[in-house]
Amino acid sequence: MSVQQRVFNIANELLHTEIAYVSKLHLLDQVFCARLLEEARSRSSFPCDVVLGIFSNICSIYCFHQQFLLPALQKRMEEWDLNPRIGDILQKLAPFLKMYGEYVKNFDRAMELVNIWMERSTQFKTIVQEIQREERCGNLTLQHHMLEPVQRIPRYELLLKDYLHRLPEDAPDYRDAQKSLELIATAAEHSNAAIRKMERMRKLLKVYELLGGEEDIVNPTNELIKEGHILKLSNKNGTTQDRYLILFNDRLLYCVPKLRLIGQKYSVRARIDVDGMEVSSPTSSVAVARTFLVSGKQRSLELQARYKHLQRQKHTQVEFLKSQKSFSCDSYSPVSASQSCAELGKRAPTPIREKEVTLCMKCQEPFNSITKRRHHCKACGHVVCGKCSEFRARLSYDNNRANRVCIDCYATLVGVSPSPAGLTSSSHRRRSILEKQASLAAENSVICSFLHHMEKGGGRGWQKAWFVIPENEPLVLYIYGAPQDVKAQRSVPLIGFEVSLPESCDRLERRHAFKISQSHLTLYFSADGEELQRRWMDILSRAGRGEELQFHRPIVESLEEEGEEFAAVAEEENT
Repeated sequence: MSVQQRVFNIANELLHTEIAYVSKLHLLDQVFCARLLEEARSRSSFPCDVVLGIFSNICSIYCFHQQFLLPALQKRMEEWDLNPRIGDILQKLAPFLKMYGEYVKNFDRAMELVNIWMERSTQFKTIVQEIQREERCGNLTLQHHMLEPVQRIPRYELLLKDYLHRLPEDAPDYRDAQKSLELIATAAEHSNAAIRKMERMRKLLKVYELLGGEEDIVNPTNELIKEGHILKLSNKNGTTQDRYLILFNDRLLYCVPKLRLIGQKYSVRARIDVDGMEVSSPTSSVAVARTFLVSGKQRSLELQARYKHLQRQKHTQVEFLKSQKSFSCDSYSPVSASQSCAELGKRAPTPIREKEVTLCMKCQEPFNSITKRRHHCKACGHVVCGKCSEFRARLSYDNNRANRVCIDCYATLVGVSPSPAGLTSSSHRRRSILEKQASLAAENSVICSFLHHMEKGGGRGWQKAWFVIPENEPLVLYIYGAPQDVKAQRSVPLIGFEVSLPESCDRLERRHAFKISQSHLTLYFSADGEELQRRWMDILSRAGRGEELQFHRPIVESLEEEGEEFAAVAEEENT
């Protein structure tokens, strides 16, 4: 196309977009505003000031475009062959675009008024929704149509820049078009700022609808940072549950899906303030791929990203939150030494998974499914039996509601020991030689992992247990029922033991097996991998000879069946 043809096409586009824009202004001023004003004046269903506050000076804007700018552009395009220019028209009328300043400044307040009165007045809501259902609305909301005037000025700027780019510098219209662009660019700065605010508001409205309109989040001060699906690990058995997280600049919403036939909606299960929120690696001794811990004043969550790239996105969100002075990314572990007395009850604990504990963490009695069931202390997160958690204390993080707590937390929170005769606090009992907490031993260990084991002639088959060789006792093997037990089931001094692979006469059916033998005692072990088998045999051999061991970072294997199954499925989906 020739230069003249391209310039004509841009001018023609300006005319056609102006015709469409004037129809939008007509919809706002002569339909939405007129019907709402009529209702307010005739029935007083809501104040007239509300309607005027929402639409601001939209009437003046509509009149300017409908009576002046549009007719001038139409006339010029009709006589384009005789006078091919638009710069003079825009330069003459551009100063009137200053009236957009009032509309743009009022825009945030207008959005707020629409949201308030859609909830407060049934008649207001009915009128707006009736108009929105009309064909001319194009299935768009009032808020979307109100954004049109804010977006119009930047569109003038883009069209004029393109027009000037195509126009030769010696063209008669060049200087007028350049002056017009300067005037319009100034007005566009204010509009662009309002557009950015509206984009944030649009995202908030989308989340508001996703939550079924039950959460008060549509506020100009709120900023949506990230939202999406995630998996939550159960405190009971570590199984995964599908959840939805929504992160704002001031809070994290933990949501669960609603049962619906059409259109997915979510309900908010917990609200966690960013103020005081901490993100860290899980406190569990059993590693699960792609997991991280979110600990807040109101709730603690152990989460698992569906794919590896999502966990990288989590680190991106952490970097943002680090800019909030109240946010911390330090490690937070209530398991080690529990919460401080000053913090106890003021923030939600990080519960220990029930399947990682086989003994009550207070009285150390073994759990069973009938008479000795597991319970969580709502203050410290420890897993305790019913007898050790039959106390209730008010916790400030749960709006001072009474919650089940263990005996030690009750004494700390209430200041009075509830212990009846024969029931004493765990801190006053005489400690057994086996009372070495598994999680603390694993943190400072030569090696630790799950193994299957069996004693020769013991009359029992293979059993799964958690094995630890602590750094401070490198010649002793501790056997725990689970990674968070406060007491070992057994300890085995390793000096004098010989380590070897099983012989054919041992008739072991498990893979990656090995054994340690001393006098009349033989213990069989089975690892879940060849590398783990080699590490254990090497360390046990040197310990049996009484050699000084080189401390390594502990091996922490994720051998839970649920975790393995999920990891396999996730990898298949990822590929």
